[in-house]
Amino acid sequence: MLYFACISRGSADVAMQLAELPADAETLFTYDKDGESYRHWSVSVDGRIATVSMNVDPDGGIVPGYKLKLNSYDLGVDMELHDIIQRLRFEQPQVGCVVLTSAQERIFCSGANIYMLGISSHAWKVNFCKFTNETRNGFEDSSQNGGLKFLAAVNGSCAGGGYEVALACDEILLIDDRSSAVSLPEVPLLAVLPGTGGLTRVVDKRKVRRDLADVFCTSEEGVRGRRAKQWRLVDDIAPRGHWDEKVRQSAERLAAQSKRPVAGEGVKLTPLKRTISNDGYQYEHVDVAFDRQRNFATITVKAPLDAPPRDGEAMRAKGTTFWPFAMARELDDAILTLRTNEPELGLWVLETEGDGERVLAYDDALLANADHWFVNEVIGMLRRTLSRLDVSSRSMFAVIKPGSAFAGVLAELAFAADRSYMLEMLSNPESSPKIRLGDINFGAFPMCNGLSRLQSRYLGEPEKLEELRKLVGEAIPSGEANDLGLVTFSPDDIDWEGEVRLAIDERAGLSPDALTGMEASLRFGGAETVWSKVFGRLSAWQNWIFIRPNAVGENGALKLFGSGKRAEFDNKRV
Repeated sequence: MLYFACISRGSADVAMQLAELPADAETLFTYDKDGESYRHWSVSVDGRIATVSMNVDPDGGIVPGYKLKLNSYDLGVDMELHDIIQRLRFEQPQVGCVVLTSAQERIFCSGANIYMLGISSHAWKVNFCKFTNETRNGFEDSSQNGGLKFLAAVNGSCAGGGYEVALACDEILLIDDRSSAVSLPEVPLLAVLPGTGGLTRVVDKRKVRRDLADVFCTSEEGVRGRRAKQWRLVDDIAPRGHWDEKVRQSAERLAAQSKRPVAGEGVKLTPLKRTISNDGYQYEHVDVAFDRQRNFATITVKAPLDAPPRDGEAMRAKGTTFWPFAMARELDDAILTLRTNEPELGLWVLETEGDGERVLAYDDALLANADHWFVNEVIGMLRRTLSRLDVSSRSMFAVIKPGSAFAGVLAELAFAADRSYMLEMLSNPESSPKIRLGDINFGAFPMCNGLSRLQSRYLGEPEKLEELRKLVGEAIPSGEANDLGLVTFSPDDIDWEGEVRLAIDERAGLSPDALTGMEASLRFGGAETVWSKVFGRLSAWQNWIFIRPNAVGENGALKLFGSGKRAEFDNKRV
């Protein structure tokens, strides 16, 4: 079920401003879907192949005020797509290839709905782009690490965000009917950039020649048929008469490359159990508490209470109650809910509690059974959730105190933070908190730059990683953790409360805009990847363009789209 009670306020403009208002239990926007009543997609599974067909309900916008014509999408359409892929990962383990196509005649997808973007707040536009980017990146992550392959069967015109969906797939097949084309028309039509990695993937992934990419990205009509294949915009083409056969052959070939099992019992994704109040959100393994006066939220993740199951099949039998899976689902939901509803809570304080040794036991069990499809998918869920944390435009401080469980996968929270504070109890050293490293910290959860968080942390000291490997499983106290560079500061028990409070309050006094840019620049050191470029350019260029009058001013291209009026541009380059 999708909760969007603010619609009852009656205005699309009011509804779209949700992203700029503190949410309460009556106006909270959540990402829940039931997996059964999709409004915009249909799913059919035939052995190793799942066909996901887009058929957007024009009257099914997530808020009133626009129609979703020509298979255009808004956040609600993409939420369904994300849910479908997540359920295919876990509920249909035998599926090796997902075919993304259209159920509409001669239209694949016209991209993000322009009228929705035109009436949206700036925050809504940026968060919408971020979520859709994460969904597209999830295709590639599943293909690379989970063996779930993706085929875009483009059976009609494919523009903007529609082509960006296709670009995230392993292969693109375009129908050759003299009318269907692929295009990225955002620059000439809207004065904005493709919002979900189109420019990056065209040159970095598809290896389209720069001059041809320039022509392509400034063309309204796009590129069809043989030329699209010659320019490497698509992998292959097929006439309408041979289309179904070509799609089937391509899907079967991709499915044969999948390492997912040909048979196996899946795990039904049950609804999340969550309590919502004006003071935060509470789950079984994750708590979120708000301090609105000081503009921060505390996210506390709890360690498991029991020992891990004995093997991969026993883990699968636990289903959604299996601690790493349950915790990842809850943390993922908390991140999304906070990002959408609480933009003024600019700092997230990351805490943990419980027994760190139990966390390491689960980590070791995951690694020992990583060849089991379910365990591999759980590791993937953890990887994608932690990555969602990395790219959130919020400051993050880790606070490590007695009773914390910053160990293994939960230690990744501290390494993801912009700063970390670890209490050193001079008066009672035995009670000081500890950090515990596990084998899982050395590559299981790469960031979008392709490096582990420890690798990113020690870019200038790679030899430190070997030193840290020798400490796997050990309880590392505050002073040693500080000396090793695992934490930023280790105040003693005399200065602790004052130093942490001051750090939080100082952060609240800085410009949120400057912090967003600074954090995005500092978090992903080293060589860039497609994903780091996508998020970096979203944070910088797209964010900037979304507030420029050439796009969103009263006479801007995005505002005037469909009106028949010509945009008026300020021609100065800045």
